[in-house]
Amino acid sequence: MIDSQTTKGCSVLERVVKSGIAAVLVIDELDAAVPVAEALIEGGITAIELALRTPQGLDAIAAIKREIPEMVVIAGTVLTPDQIGQAKDAGADLAVAPGLNPRVIEAAHDLGMLFMPGICTPSDIEKAVEMGCRLLKFFPAEPSGGVKYLKSVSAPYNHLDLHYMPLGGLSESNFMSYFSLPSVFAIGGSWIATRDLIAKRDWSEIQRRAHNACTIRQSAVCR
Repeated sequence: MIDSQTTKGCSVLERVVKSGIAAVLVIDELDAAVPVAEALIEGGITAIELALRTPQGLDAIAAIKREIPEMVVIAGTVLTPDQIGQAKDAGADLAVAPGLNPRVIEAAHDLGMLFMPGICTPSDIEKAVEMGCRLLKFFPAEPSGGVKYLKSVSAPYNHLDLHYMPLGGLSESNFMSYFSLPSVFAIGGSWIATRDLIAKRDWSEIQRRAHNACTIRQSAVCR
């Protein structure tokens, strides 16, 4: 279904496709990393995007991959070439960025790290394609126009077999609409394990939200 740079990349992507949902996390305290990942696994979610927005980000990736190796960990908010190497060393399975930085893409290629740049416009898509990217993060999805916009902006490139992961403004009530587009292989959502819920250590609520999201996804798949 999806081309990848490496055999490992193919395996990782197959697991992301199977999950269909990646919970987007921001970890402020390292000791919360493994428990939140455990709650998500128990709720049925097997992929996360862990944003490198706090000093704990890289250590949190390493802790989760050490304790819960079956979890696909995407390093998020990767903004510099150095962070590609750091994310890879921490054990991240792939990396994503909110935007398109050619230097970061080049670093990912050089290190053999599976990478998704962020795109929002036709120019972004064309630059990503020029640099060999076929997996693209559509961000910010809802503020940019949601499903209708993604369908329109991606239409001229359908023959290129590009695949998108929308993030930004998705919720339990709207995320399934993105799967109406064949080019969407997974979505990312911050509503499942919000920063506030993690701070409160409300693992039961995070597990409940994960379970609800997976149930909605599975119900639609089985129709």
